[in-house]
Formats: sequence, C-alpha cells, structure tokens
Amino acid sequence: MQNIAVILAGGVGSRLGLSTPKQFFKVAGKMVIEHTIDAFEQNPHIHEIAIVSNPAYIADVENIVLSGGWKKVKKILKGGKERYDSSLSAIKAYEGREVNLVFHDAVRPLVSQRIIDEVCAALEHHQAIDVTLPAVDTIIEAEGDYICHIPDRSRLQRGQTPQAFARSVIAEAYERALKDPDFKVTDDCGVVVKYMPEVKVALVRGEESNMKLTYKEDTYLLDKFFQLRRSALPTIGEAASLESLRDKVAVVFGGSYGIGKDTASLLQEAGAHVHCFARSSTNTDVAKRDDVQAALRGVAEAEGRIDYVIVTAGILNREPLTSMEHDVIRAAVETNYMGTINTALEAYPYLKESKGKLVFFTSSSYTRGRAFYSIYSSTKAAIVNFVQAIAQEWENTGITVNCINPERTKTPMRVKNFGIEPDDTLLRSMVVAEATVRSLLTDYTGQVIDVRRS
Repeated sequence: MQNIAVILAGGVGSRLGLSTPKQFFKVAGKMVIEHTIDAFEQNPHIHEIAIVSNPAYIADVENIVLSGGWKKVKKILKGGKERYDSSLSAIKAYEGREVNLVFHDAVRPLVSQRIIDEVCAALEHHQAIDVTLPAVDTIIEAEGDYICHIPDRSRLQRGQTPQAFARSVIAEAYERALKDPDFKVTDDCGVVVKYMPEVKVALVRGEESNMKLTYKEDTYLLDKFFQLRRSALPTIGEAASLESLRDKVAVVFGGSYGIGKDTASLLQEAGAHVHCFARSSTNTDVAKRDDVQAALRGVAEAEGRIDYVIVTAGILNREPLTSMEHDVIRAAVETNYMGTINTALEAYPYLKESKGKLVFFTSSSYTRGRAFYSIYSSTKAAIVNFVQAIAQEWENTGITVNCINPERTKTPMRVKNFGIEPDDTLLRSMVVAEATVRSLLTDYTGQVIDVRRS
C-alpha cells in the first residue's frame, strides 16, 4: 500500500510565546515546517504528502508549498479546533483509498530518515505503529499535591511521532471513539489502544533529536540539534560531489596560510578557479571595504562570475582587556567583525546572480566569554548571530550563508598566541578545510557547522 505522510500543522503556538505559530518559526535557514516536509519528501518509502493546517493559515501554507518545489505534496487540508480534528481531516480526505497514513507533528523537524524507514517497514507487518523512547525520569502519578503511585519506569515509554496506521484501522478507531460521550484523546495511538484493543500497536525506536518544538527554551535545543546533525555533509572523497566544484569560481580571504590556504588547495584540486587574498600576500585588508570591493570586482571581471566567498581572515590577541592597546582592540574588531560585514555586503550582488555560497568562521569560544579572549570571543559570537540573521534575510535570493566552528586548530595564529602544544590535542587545518569544502556541497544555510577531532 502507498504510504501517505500527514503533516499536522494545526497549532497556534501559544506556549511558545511567538506572534506566529511555531511551525513557521525559522531555524537553520528555513521554517520548521519546511524542514519537516523536506524529511518526508526525501524518503523513498513516502509516496504522497498531505499537510493539515489551521484554517487561518491555509494561505501561508499554500505559499510555502508553492515556493518549496516539493513534488509529493498533493493535499493541503483544513484542521479543526482539537488535535484529533486534524487527524480526522486526513482520514476523511483519503476515504475510499486503502492507504497507510503516517501522522507526524509539523514541529518535529528533525525526524530522521532511519525513523521514517523503520516506520514504513513496520507497516508491512503491523496495522498501527508508534515511535517511542524509554522514560529516563521517574514518572509519578499524583492526586492533588501528593504522590499516589509511582509506576515501574522500565515499562514506560515516551511517545513521539510519526504514528502510522492502515487507514481502515484508524478510521474505525475514531468511528468507535466518537460514539463515546466521554471521549478524550492526546494522540492517535491512544485512540487505537482504547477503542480497538484487538489491534496491537508496534513500537519503533525514536531519537532524542526528534524533539517537539513546544516551549521557548526548545528553540535553543532545536538550533543546537541542527548544528550537530552532520550526516548531510558529504565526505571529501565523494567524486560525484567534488565534480560539482569543477570550474566554480571561489574567493578566499585569508588564503595565504593555515585553514584558508588548505581550503584553497582543496578547491583547486577539485578543479575550481580559486583567487586568494590576504594582507601578507596581496595587501588586501577585509577591514577596509574598498579592499574587499576591489578584490571581488577584479575576480568577477576576470572570471565572469563568483560562486563561493570564504573568509578565514581573523585576528587573535590573547591578553587581558585592560592591557590591550586601543589600536589593537580596534584592529581586531574591524578585521573579525567589520571584515565579515564588508565581505557580505560586497559579495551579495555576485552571489545573488550565481546563487552562490558565503562561508565565515567562528571559534569554539563564541559560546562563552573567557578571560584573555574578551575581544576575540565576542566578535566570533557576533559573527554567528550575523550569519543566522542574513541567512534568513537572503533565503529568497538563493544565497546560502554558513559558519564553520572548528575546535582548537593548529594554525600560525594559534602558535603565535600559545606556543608549542601537543599535536594530538589540536585539529589539523586540513581537517577544517575539508569540512569547509564539504559545506559547499550542501544546501545548508544559517548553520554553525562544528568541526571536531574524531
């Protein structure tokens, strides 16, 4: 039977505290619902997608689908006041077709291909499927303000989605449920368990990253889970992927040594036309917008286009703030941060034309200010926010903007500040360069891509 993914997007997001429903919240360069649709669009076991929306946002969903280019989205349905109304809407829409309905919360955008695969495989042998994880906390049953019972945790599971059913089974379960004047339900599996106990609900193992966006705090976790999901980065040895770099035009600022030099070498090996600029080699200072403008204009005139702009240039002065000369502070801020802004502004018209990619670099110190790093870590944190912001601003242009976040890496800049360190405690600059090139082979945008030692 065909598997129909039913994406439930009927919520209004009241608990998230946003002015728009949580399915329209943006993370990693896209709306949450777009990530969710992508997951089912990509899976070969899903034959069709239906989206159930709050009636007030039908037009918004239609616009998203029109711009998204998904081939499997066939229906946009109206939900109702209660969650089960959305499920019923899909059940009715497929009346007369014996299909499997795979219900999934639109606000679980990180559902993995493994989960979808296993749910679809389980439907070949079972009529009802739930996705669950073992309970990790002690669960209590309460009466008022007091514990009345503590269930055996080893028997408890946390429910996620997808939840999948043969359409005839879930339709019959709801038909029986709606005849019950005391009908209450929190999910579709609960309806089957209560009203069709003769049908066993099989379990598929879920994942912690398959989280549901519910509260404001979840937005930070969701963003981090997207950062940690690295499986979409192709390996450097995939010839088919590297072939796509051939004859592309790349500009590397800071390309005279370290990570920038290694990145340029890898791109050249892949057949790209690479142009490197740096203060030491070409007297190009990213802190000066005129320098950036001249460099990019020269490349565009020579090559006719620019596809990639990569900025590895940066300054690290590891010393207490009160002992830093003002000129040193200003130079670090202007290079690390204003250099980022200058490059983005000057690269924009070229990358808009080519639908190209812009890559910046942050540091693992960006998440927390530390002594002796006040200027460096704060400018690197600013770069992360800047990347996430312009990724959203530019999403309709086709430009992708990402940020590489390497662990401590052996570069000339680090040796200058730390002296000799054991090699086995540091990343090699070539490893970071490989991750940078791999990022060019994806459609990621607004991502902080962590690069760590194995």
